[in-house]
Amino acid sequence: MRVIIVGCGRLGGAIATNLSSLGHDVAIVDMESNSFRRLGPEFTGRRIVGNGIDEDVLKKAEVVHADVVFASTQRDNTNIMVVQMCREKFHVNKAIARIAEPLRAKAYEELGIPVISQTAIIAEVVKEAILGEE
Repeated sequence: MRVIIVGCGRLGGAIATNLSSLGHDVAIVDMESNSFRRLGPEFTGRRIVGNGIDEDVLKKAEVVHADVVFASTQRDNTNIMVVQMCREKFHVNKAIARIAEPLRAKAYEELGIPVISQTAIIAEVVKEAILGEE
Protein backbone atom coordinates (compact mmCIF):
# COMPACT_ATOMS: atom_id res chain seq x y z
CA MET A 1 0.00 0.00 0.00
CA ARG A 2 1.21 3.52 -0.78
CA VAL A 3 0.76 5.81 2.20
CA ILE A 4 1.52 9.49 2.72
CA ILE A 5 1.67 10.86 6.24
CA VAL A 6 1.73 14.62 6.73
CA GLY A 7 3.30 15.54 10.06
CA CYS A 8 6.21 13.70 11.63
CA GLY A 9 5.41 14.22 15.29
CA ARG A 10 5.25 11.35 17.76
CA LEU A 11 2.09 9.91 16.21
CA GLY A 12 2.97 10.45 12.56
CA GLY A 13 6.50 9.16 13.07
CA ALA A 14 5.30 6.03 14.87
CA ILE A 15 2.70 5.23 12.22
CA ALA A 16 5.19 5.82 9.40
CA THR A 17 7.76 3.56 11.05
CA ASN A 18 5.19 0.82 11.75
CA LEU A 19 3.77 0.81 8.23
CA SER A 20 7.22 0.93 6.65
CA SER A 21 8.38 -2.02 8.77
CA LEU A 22 5.38 -3.99 7.45
CA GLY A 23 6.58 -3.40 3.89
CA HIS A 24 4.32 -0.55 2.85
CA ASP A 25 5.56 2.28 0.62
CA VAL A 26 5.49 5.27 2.97
CA ALA A 27 6.29 8.92 2.34
CA ILE A 28 6.31 11.31 5.28
CA VAL A 29 6.07 15.09 4.95
CA ASP A 30 7.08 17.63 7.57
CA MET A 31 8.11 21.28 7.50
CA GLU A 32 11.11 20.62 9.75
CA SER A 33 13.81 18.17 8.67
CA ASN A 34 14.80 17.52 12.29
CA SER A 35 11.32 16.03 12.88
CA PHE A 36 12.43 12.96 10.94
CA ARG A 37 14.58 11.96 13.92
CA ARG A 38 11.36 10.50 15.36
CA LEU A 39 11.38 7.81 12.68
CA GLY A 40 12.63 4.44 13.81
CA PRO A 41 15.57 2.67 12.15
CA GLU A 42 13.09 0.37 10.36
CA PHE A 43 11.75 3.30 8.33
CA THR A 44 12.77 2.86 4.70
CA GLY A 45 10.36 5.34 3.14
CA ARG A 46 10.80 8.82 1.73
CA ARG A 47 11.27 11.93 3.86
CA ILE A 48 9.98 15.11 2.27
CA VAL A 49 10.59 18.53 3.79
CA GLY A 50 7.77 20.92 3.03
CA ASN A 51 4.27 22.12 3.85
CA GLY A 52 1.62 19.43 3.44
CA ILE A 53 -0.89 21.92 2.03
CA ASP A 54 1.49 22.85 -0.79
CA GLU A 55 0.47 21.10 -4.02
CA ASP A 56 4.08 20.79 -5.19
CA VAL A 57 5.07 19.10 -1.93
CA LEU A 58 2.19 16.63 -2.24
CA LYS A 59 3.18 15.94 -5.85
CA LYS A 60 6.74 15.27 -4.70
CA ALA A 61 5.28 12.74 -2.24
CA GLU A 62 3.54 11.16 -5.27
CA VAL A 63 0.05 11.88 -3.99
CA VAL A 64 -1.46 10.83 -7.34
CA HIS A 65 -0.35 7.26 -6.58
CA ALA A 66 -1.33 7.26 -2.89
CA ASP A 67 -3.80 4.73 -1.55
CA VAL A 68 -4.08 6.58 1.76
CA VAL A 69 -3.15 10.00 3.14
CA PHE A 70 -3.13 10.57 6.89
CA ALA A 71 -2.83 14.20 8.03
CA SER A 72 -1.27 14.17 11.48
CA THR A 73 0.02 17.67 12.18
CA GLN A 74 -0.63 19.50 15.45
CA ARG A 75 -3.11 21.80 13.70
CA ASP A 76 -6.67 20.60 13.09
CA ASN A 77 -7.31 23.14 10.32
CA THR A 78 -4.15 22.12 8.47
CA ASN A 79 -5.14 18.47 8.69
CA ILE A 80 -8.59 19.21 7.27
CA MET A 81 -7.08 21.26 4.44
CA VAL A 82 -4.70 18.41 3.57
CA VAL A 83 -7.56 15.91 3.47
CA GLN A 84 -9.80 18.16 1.38
CA MET A 85 -7.01 18.89 -1.10
CA CYS A 86 -6.07 15.22 -1.42
CA ARG A 87 -9.67 14.11 -1.91
CA GLU A 88 -10.88 16.89 -4.20
CA LYS A 89 -7.82 17.86 -6.24
CA PHE A 90 -5.88 14.59 -6.34
CA HIS A 91 -8.81 12.16 -5.98
CA VAL A 92 -7.24 10.14 -3.16
CA ASN A 93 -9.93 7.66 -2.08
CA LYS A 94 -8.89 7.42 1.55
CA ALA A 95 -7.68 10.59 3.29
CA ILE A 96 -8.00 10.84 7.07
CA ALA A 97 -7.45 13.82 9.38
CA ARG A 98 -6.23 13.67 12.95
CA ILE A 99 -8.32 16.08 15.01
CA ALA A 100 -7.62 17.12 18.60
CA GLU A 101 -10.89 18.91 19.33
CA PRO A 102 -13.75 16.37 19.67
CA LEU A 103 -16.51 18.92 18.92
CA ARG A 104 -14.77 19.90 15.71
CA ALA A 105 -14.31 16.23 14.83
CA LYS A 106 -18.07 15.65 15.01
CA ALA A 107 -18.76 18.56 12.67
CA TYR A 108 -16.25 17.31 10.10
CA GLU A 109 -17.63 13.77 10.28
CA GLU A 110 -21.09 15.18 9.55
CA LEU A 111 -19.60 16.79 6.43
CA GLY A 112 -18.26 13.42 5.33
CA ILE A 113 -14.61 14.08 6.19
CA PRO A 114 -12.99 11.04 7.84
CA VAL A 115 -11.38 12.04 11.13
CA ILE A 116 -9.71 10.41 14.10
CA SER A 117 -9.92 12.31 17.38
CA GLN A 118 -7.16 11.16 19.70
CA THR A 119 -8.77 13.15 22.51
CA ALA A 120 -12.04 11.24 22.15
CA ILE A 121 -10.23 7.89 21.89
CA ILE A 122 -8.09 8.52 24.96
CA ALA A 123 -11.08 9.81 26.94
CA GLU A 124 -12.94 6.57 26.16
CA VAL A 125 -9.96 4.39 27.14
CA VAL A 126 -9.51 6.27 30.43
CA LYS A 127 -13.23 6.06 31.17
CA GLU A 128 -13.11 2.29 30.64
CA ALA A 129 -10.02 2.02 32.85
CA ILE A 130 -11.75 3.95 35.62
CA LEU A 131 -15.12 2.22 35.37
CA GLY A 132 -13.95 -1.21 34.24
CA GLU A 133 -13.63 -4.24 36.44
CA GLU A 134 -10.48 -4.66 38.46
